[in-house]
Amino acid sequence: MNKNDLISQVASDAGITKADATKAVDSVFDNIAGALGQGGEVRLVGFGTFSVSHRKATTGRNPRTGEAIQIKASNQPKFKAGKALKDAVN
Repeated sequence: MNKNDLISQVASDAGITKADATKAVDSVFDNIAGALGQGGEVRLVGFGTFSVSHRKATTGRNPRTGEAIQIKASNQPKFKAGKALKDAVN
């Protein structure tokens, strides 16, 4: 399922137009990204938790040349599935 499929499904399930469903889905994504961008987390009980993981700077190797390269520190988005989601998948 891609974003357009999700929007179509939300529109049909909620009985709203695709334009309204697009606004709703975009708003959810924007708010999750905004909360993570501020270093927070988003907990959706039963679904899962979106959080930010901090990676330290490390030294890696270029696979072609074997040359050592510096990999800078970064923040990575992380998702941990909740119990209800795990049960729905299994």
